[in-house]
Formats: sequence, structure tokens, C-alpha cells
Amino acid sequence: MSKIALVDDDRNILTSVSMTLEAEGFEVETYNDGQSALDAFNKRMPDMAVLDIKMPRMDGMDLLQRLRQKTSMPVIFLTSKDDEIDEVLGLRMGADDYVKKPFSQRLLVERIRALLRRQDVIAGDIVETGEDAKVMVRGQLTMDPLRHAVTWKGRDVSLTVTEFLLLQALAQRPGFVKSRDQLMDVAYDDQVYVDDRTIDSHIKRLRKKMRQTDEEFSAIETLYGIGYRYNEE
Repeated sequence: MSKIALVDDDRNILTSVSMTLEAEGFEVETYNDGQSALDAFNKRMPDMAVLDIKMPRMDGMDLLQRLRQKTSMPVIFLTSKDDEIDEVLGLRMGADDYVKKPFSQRLLVERIRALLRRQDVIAGDIVETGEDAKVMVRGQLTMDPLRHAVTWKGRDVSLTVTEFLLLQALAQRPGFVKSRDQLMDVAYDDQVYVDDRTIDSHIKRLRKKMRQTDEEFSAIETLYGIGYRYNEE
């Protein structure tokens, strides 16, 4: 049973969403501010967190920033209806996905299940065969899907589930272009729609992490209007 942390200062959302998730078989813990959630996470980390952005004491952005210092667990943001800046900023800070308020609870459940399935595959809880399960070496890059481990020039790089899957998809065939639609299929279920901005934000975050390890990293190339390509170095 996966443990989901739901963090929102709207008690109606906490009550209704937790009831839906529990009916779907999840263990749910609720918090009405970021600080309370962080205090609990320091004792026991959930399998996934669903975070509102605007909250008292500690907002969702600050909470995400602190979480990314210690864990790559999947995080979904709940964003305001018209607040595109928050969506993009959240993704660039390391969120895996976002859902706009007001939202369909069925959509939120689908997003949660999609990310958890991908996390299970990477962790080896779901047995994969073929290329996706093998240790992959591409020049200075090494990726071990069963350990969710990435190294660049021998140095560890901590990636979220979505970042790992996108890098794996690009690096599997160096020199070949992956369109945004193809990358969406890698990172999300077919029934879950995300726009181009979501993929672009994940790629920017991925590049930033790689450049923190090696400031000269340039293996991921943007082909404007087409997609992205991994060039083996």
C-alpha cells in the first residue's frame, strides 16, 4: 500500500481527496501547512507528496526545495487555475507533475498511479526485461534503472523519477531526435495529458542538475520546433 501525503490548507480538499485516495487503496496522511508536513517527513518519508503551493507557515515551493535536498520521491503540485508561473517554477524546482484547481479527483488519481508505476519500474519492484532494465553507458553517462542511479564522469547525479525517465529515453539512442510527444509518452500514461511546457521545464531542470555536476555538460541538444537529442560525449 503506497503512502500518499496530501498537503493543503483547504480542509475541504483534504477531506474529499483523502477519502477518494483511501477508497482507491492508498494510505493517506494530511497536513494543512508545509511546516507540519516537513516535520512529519523528517520522521518518515511518504511514497509520494501532493502539495498545494500557497499555504501558511511554509508554502509548497519552500517545502519542495527542502524535500529535493534529501529525496527524489514523486511530487505533484496543486496549482491555481490561472497561475502558469507557479506551474513552470514548480516543475523547474523539481516537481514531477501538476494538476490545476479545480480538478477532477479521477484525474489526480490517474496522475498519482502513473508516477508510482514509473517509480516502481525504476526501483525494480516491477520486473522489466530488455534494454530498459540494463545498466546503460553512453560516454561519460552511466544509468542503472534497477538502482535509480545516475553518474556523470563518475559523479552521482540525483534525479527525480520523471527526469530519470526522460534522460533514459534520450540517451538510449544517441543522435536520434525525440519529439515532445514521444517524451510525454515516456513520462506519462497515454490517458494523462500534459502540454509542451511541462516537458520543456523538466528538461531545463535536468540540464541544470547535470551542469551542477559538470558545468560544461552539453549532451542534451534542443532542436527548436522538433524536440530534443542526446549527443554522446
